[in-house]
This record gives sequence, structure tokens and C-alpha cells, in this order.
Amino acid sequence: MEEGKKRTNYRKLYPNMKEEIYEVLEQSDRKIKYSRYDLKTERCSIDYEKGTVTYIPSREDSLDRLEEQNYQFSDQSESVEDRAIKDTMITDMKSCIERLSMEDQTLISYIFFNGGTQQGYGELIGMTQRGVGKRQEKILEKLRKMMGIDI
Repeated sequence: MEEGKKRTNYRKLYPNMKEEIYEVLEQSDRKIKYSRYDLKTERCSIDYEKGTVTYIPSREDSLDRLEEQNYQFSDQSESVEDRAIKDTMITDMKSCIERLSMEDQTLISYIFFNGGTQQGYGELIGMTQRGVGKRQEKILEKLRKMMGIDI
């Protein structure tokens, strides 16, 4: 039989199951058929009274077909303006971090630039994770104020 046309007879395959289970199995088969076959096939609708044929394309498009139709894909790259703003903010943040105390700079570097954790930093300096977390929040608040960011 042609793909998409054959049906599994679950009642014959599993004779002692509840009716609800047969319904769920048949419903899941229908969903699989829909995703594998129905979405991908093109159809045509014939109106015998008007004498017209309407072409219904598949709902799944290929890259080739989209390119043939000169489909314009959205640009995923970062704009020049966005990149300039980001670079300026990074420069501002670096200068603000340099104005922090050496201890605060060390904590920020350990956690944000070296991928460390609050727990790991706490173990290094003999502090609890909770204490490091509170200190980190205070430092981040200082940085926000220095940069003029209100949250």
C-alpha cells in the first residue's frame, strides 16, 4: 500500500485492551500521518459547477521553493547601531568596574569573567555562599548607579 494509506488494526494486534487505549493509539497514528504526509503534500480542489481547479500548496516549504519565489529572509545579524551601543556599554562597564575596590573587582571577575560560582568564591575567601551573594548584589547595585541604570 502507498505510504500514508495503511492503517494498523490495533484491535486485532492487541485483542484484550480497553477501548480508550485503541482510540488513543488510532489518534496518535492520525497525528503521525498528518505530520509525515498531510503537511507535505500538495493538493488541488476541483469545483465542477464553476469549472475551476484551485491549487493548494503544502504547508511545509522547502528552501529551494522559497528561493525560487524570491522570498526575503529576515536579517539575523546585528545592526551597526546595535553593535556600537553594545561596545559603548561594555567600555562604560569596564571603566566602572575599574573604579570598584580591589575586593569587589576580584569577586566580579571570579564570577562573571572566569565562570566561577558564589559557593566557590566563598570557599576561597572563607565566606558563606549567602554572604557572597549579598555582597555581589551590593556590588551590582553600585555598578548600576555608576552607569545610570535604574531597575
